[in-house]
Amino acid sequence: MDPVNKTQISEFQLLGFSEDPELQPVPFGLFLSMHLITVLGNLLIILASVSESHLHTPKYFFLSNLSFVDICFISTTVPKMLVNIQTQNKVITYAGCITQIYFFLLFVGLDNFLLTVMAYDRFVAFCHPLHYTVIMNPSLCGLLVLVSWITHILHSLLESLMVLSLSFCRHLEIPHFFCELDQITHLTCSKTFINHMVMYSVAVVLGGGSFAGILYSYSKIISSIRAISSAQGKYKEFSTCASHLSVVSLFYCTCLGVYLSSAATQNSYSSAIASVMYTVVTPMLNPFTYSLKNNGIKRALRRFFSGKI
Repeated sequence: MDPVNKTQISEFQLLGFSEDPELQPVPFGLFLSMHLITVLGNLLIILASVSESHLHTPKYFFLSNLSFVDICFISTTVPKMLVNIQTQNKVITYAGCITQIYFFLLFVGLDNFLLTVMAYDRFVAFCHPLHYTVIMNPSLCGLLVLVSWITHILHSLLESLMVLSLSFCRHLEIPHFFCELDQITHLTCSKTFINHMVMYSVAVVLGGGSFAGILYSYSKIISSIRAISSAQGKYKEFSTCASHLSVVSLFYCTCLGVYLSSAATQNSYSSAIASVMYTVVTPMLNPFTYSLKNNGIKRALRRFFSGKI
């Protein structure tokens, strides 16, 4: 295929899940529902954390940040897909695709880092309870979030600029429902060794480092819980971090599933379907996971709505 200079590229085609027009209402209704549930659920968590003074703690500060990032994360990909389905138009502009890549990498990285910070918060709460308020002071909490934003803004900018330097072939169809970085590099006629080296190096350093931090934190937490003599005490302590552990497991297992599915098969549509789990399903389930057994959030929401009524 003949290369096309990047200045001549005006658009890509997002193939999505199905090319049959009769089947389009099904994914449209499904993804619209999941998007609305995700936005509403995470907004309620932010509302509860902000409105109740007893929830002004590091745990809920990080949780409200995670909820905000989840709203932005799902809003990076799903609205464009819904518009394409509704208008029967699979086109995304070149600038729109680069923008989507940038914000997708930004928010998935923030999601990953915030889960690590929340694991560290639980580690300090369990293993150093007497020094918790001293260690997890407001300055440190704000600094951790700030460092997270700066790190992933720079990373996303680097990856996006590297995509801008590529030349593309005539075949500009992306077998996905959003502009995924790996799929974009497969369309290029340029050499992508440096792109892939940077991509995988960052994945190992940021993703692997975060995962290692989570494993270390929870290994210490489990050791601390095992030291408790009573079974009731063990259950009570474990239940306080079970919600976060569930979210971490869902996020990393789905990310690993996407990687394994793409490595095991050349079917891009299977990879696209698998990626729905961590790009759409995980942000949607997070509010339920954190609030169903969280009396503080449920109590805060009841007070808020009863006050409004």
